[in-house]
Amino acid sequence: MRRIFLLIVLTIGAAMASEADVQTKDTPRAFPAIASAAEWQERSRAIREQILVSAGLWPMPEKTPLHTSVFGKIERDGYSVEKVYFESYPGFYVGGNLYRPLGRGTGPFPAVLNPHGHWEHGRLEDTAVCSTPGLCINFAKQGTIAFGYDMVGYNDTRFPESPVSASFSDIHHGFASNSPVDLLWNVTLMGLQTWDSIRALDFLESLPDVDKSRIACTGASGGGTQTLILGAVDDRLAAQAPVVMVSHFFQGGCECENMPGLRIRYSNVEIAAAPAPRPQILVSDTRDWTQETLTNEGPAIGGIYRLFGAPDNLRYVRFDFEHNYNQASRQAVYQWFDRRLLGAPDQPIQEAAFQKESDTDLRVFPDGALPSNSVSEPDLIKYMIQNHRDRLEALDPTNESALRNYEQIMRPAWLRTLQVDWPMEPWDIAHRDAEAMIKVTRFFPQKRRSISEAVTVVLVSSDGATRYLSDVGAPLGLAQRLLDQGFAVVLAAEPVGDPSPDQSSLFYTTYNRTFLQKRVRDLVRICQGIRTGNTNTCRVVLAGSGAGGLWCLLAAPAADAVIADCDQVDAANDDSLLAPSLYCPGIRNIDTFEGAPILASPHPLLLHNAATNFSTGHLDSCYRTLRAGLRLRIEHRLLDDEEIATWIALWGL
Repeated sequence: MRRIFLLIVLTIGAAMASEADVQTKDTPRAFPAIASAAEWQERSRAIREQILVSAGLWPMPEKTPLHTSVFGKIERDGYSVEKVYFESYPGFYVGGNLYRPLGRGTGPFPAVLNPHGHWEHGRLEDTAVCSTPGLCINFAKQGTIAFGYDMVGYNDTRFPESPVSASFSDIHHGFASNSPVDLLWNVTLMGLQTWDSIRALDFLESLPDVDKSRIACTGASGGGTQTLILGAVDDRLAAQAPVVMVSHFFQGGCECENMPGLRIRYSNVEIAAAPAPRPQILVSDTRDWTQETLTNEGPAIGGIYRLFGAPDNLRYVRFDFEHNYNQASRQAVYQWFDRRLLGAPDQPIQEAAFQKESDTDLRVFPDGALPSNSVSEPDLIKYMIQNHRDRLEALDPTNESALRNYEQIMRPAWLRTLQVDWPMEPWDIAHRDAEAMIKVTRFFPQKRRSISEAVTVVLVSSDGATRYLSDVGAPLGLAQRLLDQGFAVVLAAEPVGDPSPDQSSLFYTTYNRTFLQKRVRDLVRICQGIRTGNTNTCRVVLAGSGAGGLWCLLAAPAADAVIADCDQVDAANDDSLLAPSLYCPGIRNIDTFEGAPILASPHPLLLHNAATNFSTGHLDSCYRTLRAGLRLRIEHRLLDDEEIATWIALWGL
């Protein structure tokens, strides 16, 4: 028998860190080289998908009634201010203030959303460093409706049980507490705030005096993050102004600026460029992380605008201050928005003097008493998770139309949740010394099948390749049986390194793949490499044991068939999915272990050693819809090597 060892190598692009590196919020990020507007549009689409998947907003939740209340109107010279609350989710109230022009007719007027940053007083901050009331008053005096609204935990946007003595910041940072179980559903503070911003935009659109075609958004610091995220996912914005936040070497230090998988591939600079060519101004400072905007971030994003033939739709400015949204920064935004929203001349605007109303007159719930139907934090999280469950149940592929809908939603979710490189780049099969290499051992049978029957079985075990090798490196067990039947065999090498002890942390998973995500990506790469090495005529079977069987299930779209030892994992139990070898944020939203093999259907699929409550209902529906029920086999007992080899031969693989 001939035995051949190959080292399969894929070179990762320069914009990505090597596998050995751990990325953080402070890791410098390079902007990718983009050759055309079409190429950027595709990348922008991927960025939008990644944000929504990471936020737990894919597919988009039902937009339940806002039940808006606008009251407490105060009229001043040239503007009015009112209190506002609405329900972004049933029983969860978002509070804010609405500033409208006075003496300018009935509109419709342009409008601006104003999410605030991590200032001590949130939307009521009024200092030389930042004043959201001053910003909104001046917008209104200039003829634009302005809405300033809370981040979660600040002022009026809180929970009934929130302690009165706690700071806004403490309540804010406490949401979901970065629970690994909640992350299985991608329930995060950032996801909730992104949803609140989408609903705030819905609120503005609902006002009869707002021109829906002229709505913009601006915020600084954490509010700048909310601005660039909203701009990337919602094309209803006509313009945006993220202030002191777009940086290539700092991505945001709060839980409300981080969510699983968001920045493994993409940085804030790319996210800010996603809405191109819509009008945008970047405002930066010399004494914070935006200090290089004039030489780095601005020109990088400007290159994208030039590809669209719209260089004048981007402006970037820098002021000699520390981190702020002060008068100078506000005036730059007034000038930009007045030009883009009001058609005013492009000339400097001097901020008008203003007087903030008292906190009592601006607070929606000044006594801290929320409406009687307000939900607690645990109940809101329970509702959000149940919402995900209901959407998954509604996707049950019981007919062809439902299956198409399932695939349309689940394929982006699979790609973005598992951080899979797809479609793959061509492989370079060679001996190289690089961190990103994948080492495999490959055996060819003595009696090879014809080219048309060429099949390679990739054997995967959580114990590594040694499960299938003798002490001297000869094939054992299932590997030998498959070779005897004329199949080529590839043994996936042992995983490099142990799971990171930090992999359940939000700040790890925002920037790095978990152990499971790395394993699934490697299997997808191996499948692609085998096909490339065989001029795409070879069919590939993934066969895994232990946790490796579940990795194979998740990599199923890359293979022509899968045999998965389900390892008696109780997939219905969240604790089972917290195991270091199986942990993956958002895995529940891809139908746990069912979504990926449905995307590969109707390829032959064998599940064995499956726990009695290992969910396969959607798989059953899918294969029945495709009239391919015989291609799906589910066994609760552990099959032996002979049974597995016989099943592969039975299907003519």
